[in-house]
Order: sequence, then structure tokens, then C-alpha cells
Amino acid sequence: MNFTRWSARLPGTQRRAAARADRTPATPPQPTPPDGGGPAGPGTVPAARAGSAPAPDTEPVPRLEALSVHDILGTVPALVAVVYGPEHRIAYVNDAYAALFGPRTPGAPARDALPELTELGLLPLMDQVLRSRKPRTVKSRRVPVASGRHGYYTFTCTPIDVGDPGAGGHGATGEGTAGHGDGRRGVLVFAADVTDQVEAAERLRASERRQREAAVTLQRSLLPQELEQPDDLRVAATYQPGGSDTAVGGDWYDVITLGAGRTALVIGDVMGRGVRAAAVMGQLRTAVRAYARLDLPPHEVLQLLDGLAAEIDATQIATCVYAVHDPNEGRLVYASAGHLPILVRDPDGTVHRAAEPTGPPLGTGGWLHTSGSMPLGPGSSAVLYTDGLVERRHEDIDEGVAALERAFAGATGSPQVMCDRLIRALGVTQEHDDDVAMLVLQHPFRTGHDAELFHNAALELLGGIEAAPRARAFASGVLASWRFPTELRDLGVLAASELVANSLQHGEPPMRLRLRRTDRRLIIEVTDGDDHLPRRRRAEPADEAGRGISIIATIASSWGSRRTPGGGKAVWCEFALPGV
Repeated sequence: MNFTRWSARLPGTQRRAAARADRTPATPPQPTPPDGGGPAGPGTVPAARAGSAPAPDTEPVPRLEALSVHDILGTVPALVAVVYGPEHRIAYVNDAYAALFGPRTPGAPARDALPELTELGLLPLMDQVLRSRKPRTVKSRRVPVASGRHGYYTFTCTPIDVGDPGAGGHGATGEGTAGHGDGRRGVLVFAADVTDQVEAAERLRASERRQREAAVTLQRSLLPQELEQPDDLRVAATYQPGGSDTAVGGDWYDVITLGAGRTALVIGDVMGRGVRAAAVMGQLRTAVRAYARLDLPPHEVLQLLDGLAAEIDATQIATCVYAVHDPNEGRLVYASAGHLPILVRDPDGTVHRAAEPTGPPLGTGGWLHTSGSMPLGPGSSAVLYTDGLVERRHEDIDEGVAALERAFAGATGSPQVMCDRLIRALGVTQEHDDDVAMLVLQHPFRTGHDAELFHNAALELLGGIEAAPRARAFASGVLASWRFPTELRDLGVLAASELVANSLQHGEPPMRLRLRRTDRRLIIEVTDGDDHLPRRRRAEPADEAGRGISIIATIASSWGSRRTPGGGKAVWCEFALPGV
């Protein structure tokens, strides 16, 4: 087929006059007259006249009209095919196309002769291009390039005008043939090899996927693998990484049993995302557990954590809430470093936000944190959460907290069920773009047989030599009424006697002995008005004192001490119940 006439309409060659295969050679340039006069031949530069500046040394501009369609398309490394008519009959394929798919017979319809275009789903697109006269592109189609191997090509279909195939398939028309019938309309199929780009993108996605998996694995490994379950609380937590990128955040939570029935509850969020945020989170979580073992008030724990956060990484800021639940007091004492407020639901369904005090995020320094408290008695629940649960784009965060309050007021069931319901109520899905961490706790009512396993008894001690005998008699009677085995009862009486004796010797009024029984342990605690904490030391054989704490540490499962709000201290010990 002759392309000379319609090649002028190919993309990028408009208004060109294509030369025929048997074109006449260009007329050679005429020599320039010696005197510089006379007409200059084509493609020549007139000689400079005497006394004038010399002409610049330039070469003639190439005449692109001398290039044929075969000269241009035949050497293009991309795949090129030209089809014409409603059946997309083959007019031309270049060498690159033939090398990949094999030679093609001119004049054959594409459906039969170009099966690769059918497999790639291009024929409907070519029909559309032929009708609309508008180019269309499909990206990154997978194409077999060798035995067992594939490449990727982007195909562009462009409408063109061709010669009239009615003239023996070799006829051609002039420039005025456009629009004279479907037989004169065709499609140029141009395919660029994008295999390298596609494979690079695949490698990048695989790398990002591996990084995300590593970040998620790191973060999950730094979170508690199994929550500690306190005697007096039911606790559940949930964590959901946000989005599908590698930018996992630094959300964390923890539950720490402090002894004497008290429980620390922690939730925090390292600002920023990625493996670095997760690593900082892990260091902060470890530090919180270490500070919690000191049994410090919540604001002192945050004060220590604030200095540590600045040392770990001054560019990473974190928010955190540290709260302690004491079943004897029925209260939640907490401190907040720039974190969202705790929500507490009363047994009647009323939801309260934890009020001030709150301080700036960890790592900012220069701030003295303070503690606050709110009731959390039997039948109450509380939720601690990160901003991913309530923060939305184009919406004030207070609206998200209010939505959580409404959902929390109506949530029922176990803590894990409540976690799931709150996640759904707040519209958090797998596509959510921020990490979500949440901790739900319940202080349940005890009824029936369960209530029989939980008891409290307390005795105010006025001091004097009669305090120790009164404490032993009180402990013996209480433990006998709780039907403890004789051995455990004797150990409990001994522990109570030693703790009271230690308080009488080193403490000051007011003093109180408290016994508490749960379904898993016996707790004995003595409080007094002196804030000097006892320590275990080795007593010499001749010493008459100094053995009380050593005796407690020997016979009890665990022991500890802490300062109490308003001054004073509490010293306690625990005994695991038989069968636990």
C-alpha cells in the first residue's frame, strides 16, 4: 500500500509532503558565479561580497520531505501498526512489531490477523477511536515477549486518514480525502515498552510492602502480647494500623498490675509515623513499665517520662495518659501529657470526660504535671484511646470525642465486645488512614458466688503497745471467717503483725490495717502518716530489729510500698490463694 499521500496526516508529520518510493532525486545545486552574482542554487549560501563580513559556517537544514513513512516508522523502537476501515485491516506493521508478534499480511482484518490486539482488549478501543476521531491510551498491558517471559507496553491509538483502499488497496488520495468514508479512515497503534518502569514500580511496591510488614511486626511485638488481667477489673484492648503504606504510627497501650489490688493503665501516641516512631514508642513503653514498678503517683511517672522522651529523640513528641485504679478507693487517679480525655461511664449510662489537669506532650520539658481523679466504682466502665479513633479531616476533634461519648453510652457487653462496637460506631475500617489504639476497662458488680470471693476488712490503729495484739487478733478473726486454710491463716497473721510492728516503730499516726481478699490472692496492707519508705536490709546476728521486711519478703508472694496522696505511705504484701 502506498503511504505517500496519507503520511502527511500521521501524528507529528502534518503538513508534510511525503516522497514516493520512486521519487525523483532532488535537483543538484547550481554553481555560484565567480563574481557572486546570479541566482543561488537550492540549498546554497550566497558568497559574501567584497568588503563584507564573512558568512557564518553553517550547514544546510535537512529537508525532512525526503523521509518516507518507512524511513520514520520502520526504525522506531516502539511497536507500530496501521490499520484502516471498520474491520481494521492491516496496512502496515513496522519491524519492531513484526519482530515481537511475527510478520502480518497486509489487507487482512485485525480480528483474524492481529490476535494479540484482541487478547489485549484493544479492538473495542480502536472502534471507539475510529468513530470519535479522538486518540485513546491504555497503560501497562502485559504482553508475552519471549518463552515464558512477559513485558509491559502502553498502547496509544490515534485516528488517521489513509488512501482509498478501494483502488486496489494501493490507491492514494490527496489531502482532501479526509472524511470521505470509513474506508479512508484508519488507526495508528503505537506501543511503547514500559517494562522497566513497571518492574521498578513493582519492586518499589514490594519494598514498601516489606517495610510496612516490618513496621507492623515491630509495633505489634512492642505492644503487650497478652494483657495482664487484674483481679478487680476486666480489660480489653485493640490496635489497628492505619492505611496501606509503610507509615505505621507509634500508638501503644499497656496494663500493669502494681500490687495490693491496684492497676496502672497506659495509652500513648508518638507523633510521626514509620519505624522510627514505633521504635520510640517501644522505648517509652518499656520506661513506663519500669517507672510503674516504683509505684509513683501518675504525675511523677509522666514527669520522669517527659525527660526521657527528650533524651530519646528531641524531634519526636508523644502524648500519654497514665492512670491508676485502686479498688479500695473506687477511683481512677490519672495524669495526662497532651492526650485526649479519658471517658468514664457510670452504671446508669452517664458518660463523663476526665477534666483537667493535663500538661503538654512528652518531650517538651519545662512543665510540672499534676494528677487528677474521677470515680470508677463497681458497675462503671472507662475507655482510653488515641486520636486515630476520633480525629477526622475537615472535622473538629471535639466532634469526634462527642461521637465517641454517644457510642460509649450505649455500648454494652464484655470489654472486647465494647472495643469492637466502638470501632464500628466510629466508622473505623481497614482503609482508615490513621492508627487506632483503644483500651476498655470495666469494674464489674460482684453478685452471688462471685461476690463471696471478694471481701474487705479494715482496722484503725491508734498506736501504743496494744496496737500489735489488736492487729493480730483482728487478722486472725477475719482470716478465719474467710475460711482460709490454717497454714495460710497463720502466715497472714504473721505478716499483719510484722507490718504493724514496722509501722509502729518507723511510722506515725494515723495508722490502719487493711485486709483484702480476691478470687486469686490475699492482700495485707498497713498505712501510716510517715512518708519514708522501708527497704529490705540484712540484719546482723546481734541486731534486735531490722528483720521484719525480710520476713515479709520470705513468706509472701510479693511485697511493696508506696507513698500515699497527702503524705504518708502504704506497705503491703500478697499471698497467692491455693489452687491459683
